[in-house]
Amino acid sequence: MSRLPQALAVLAVLALALTGCAPSNAADTVEPTATGLEPQTLSVYAAASLTGAFDEMAALLERENPAVDVQVSYDGSSTLATQIAAGAPADVFASADQKNMQPLADDALVGPATLFAGNTLRIAVAPGNPLRIENLADLARAGVITVLCAAQVPCGAASAALLSNAGVTLSPASEEQNVTAVVTKIASGEADAGLVYATDVAANPGRIDGVTPAGASEVVGHYPIAVVAGSAHAEAGQAFVDLVLSPAGQAVLSAHGFLAP
Repeated sequence: MSRLPQALAVLAVLALALTGCAPSNAADTVEPTATGLEPQTLSVYAAASLTGAFDEMAALLERENPAVDVQVSYDGSSTLATQIAAGAPADVFASADQKNMQPLADDALVGPATLFAGNTLRIAVAPGNPLRIENLADLARAGVITVLCAAQVPCGAASAALLSNAGVTLSPASEEQNVTAVVTKIASGEADAGLVYATDVAANPGRIDGVTPAGASEVVGHYPIAVVAGSAHAEAGQAFVDLVLSPAGQAVLSAHGFLAP
């Protein structure tokens, strides 16, 4: 997996900020990960919008456990959930919504799921917003090429809710299977605008700009995470989940623009 050289330094600063100037002692020390895990490859399936944050946390878990190789597969939550249901060898699943986690829980294919982050939508446009797209209605304007996530993908379901709340109807030029594909089409000039997460705008400076639409704060995506049932690497999987839920993990998520769960 790719490494972010500055990730650990940023994490250290954020963790220090969480503790402030209060005196520390052993009882107050947070141990976000298990250490001394056996050599293994941990397979994490995660929503595409988590790419930057989970790359950082994978690097941190590997630093704490040099024998562990964390491999993160990113895609739309619905695609990942379908793969897990079909028997894909995932150890951890982090979804961008509860809707795609729940069927796996109902079939006992994952352990207890815990919410760990939230996210809201932004209108993504080309840098500088050359078409002056300022609101949701502009996405339906003649001549504006708009792309959205497909309805079964969390960002697509959230987009549909946001547009419905605003009374806006549009026919997108395409419906993508994950939010990264929407970002790519806008950044490449294949589309003029689309709806993506706030975290995607933050992660792509210079590639896209973001406009906050009215009502965005009323449509919040909640992210659950769980260890996959029957995982051969359950201890390492739980260590990764614990890291995500820890103050250190939450600081990483916050730095990437995610909301508290």
